[in-house]
Amino acid sequence: MFAFTIFILFVLFILYKLMLIVPMREVHVIERLGKFRTVLQPGFHFLIPFFDRVAYRHDTREQVLDVPPQSCISKDNIQLEVDGLVYLKVMDGKLASYGIEDYRLAAVNLAQTTMRSEIGKLTLSQTFSERDALNEAIVREIDKASDPWGIKMLRYEIKNISPSRHVIHTLEKQMEAERRKRAEITLASAEKEAMINLSQGERQEAINISEGQKQKRINEAQGTAQEIAIVANAQAESMAMVAKALAVNGGNEAMNMQLKEQFIEQVGEILQKADISVVPTELAKMEGFFEGIQQVSNTAAGSKGVRK
Repeated sequence: MFAFTIFILFVLFILYKLMLIVPMREVHVIERLGKFRTVLQPGFHFLIPFFDRVAYRHDTREQVLDVPPQSCISKDNIQLEVDGLVYLKVMDGKLASYGIEDYRLAAVNLAQTTMRSEIGKLTLSQTFSERDALNEAIVREIDKASDPWGIKMLRYEIKNISPSRHVIHTLEKQMEAERRKRAEITLASAEKEAMINLSQGERQEAINISEGQKQKRINEAQGTAQEIAIVANAQAESMAMVAKALAVNGGNEAMNMQLKEQFIEQVGEILQKADISVVPTELAKMEGFFEGIQQVSNTAAGSKGVRK
């Protein structure tokens, strides 16, 4: 009974060594008597017990490896702490097994050295602004070096670029100065635009005022000309009517009568409104005559008194 049990266990062990199921996400490297035999793809396979063995198992899915932070020196001699992520995939199980001892460790170390070399070609500002180009350059260089390892470098992503505290402080001052400069430029531009708009407004206002004054003078001149024309026409018509009236029999007598009436009315108005005594010319002459006689009489009387 014990021997039968041992026999059953031995048969099961042989069957276990004979059959091999490779999962979908892996490839297995098979060695026969210590020598590479084949790379088994996912599926069911048979092996020769005690001769064939699975030497390596590789995951064929895309793998993400963390690249630890490392110190780098930029082109403008600024120290940076840079870390990233490496995305790779096993393409050849044989080369990944025998081409290098540990392709994961080798990929991380190669990414570090390549990243240090590429950052040394860029200035600090370029490392921030040209991150995509930097990632592509690192992937291209790592892919060339890792081709004999049977792996494919898919992409590289920089996670953090951390300058030293002194550099950060300097950058903050520089950014503050740049913001202040931009604010001053914006303020100056706004003031310039305001002055330009104000001067243009004043210029337009002066033009409008001058145009208005010009139009006003033109209108006044046209009004004066029309007024003069109307008055002249009226005077011409009145003179024509007067001349026509004078041509009629008795027209001169009527004109003389009207002139006398107007003269009398005007003299009456002057006598009412004047502050001094106003007399007709004839009376003024007579008053002067009598005043002259009175002065002569007084002079004569004085002469007689002196003689006595």
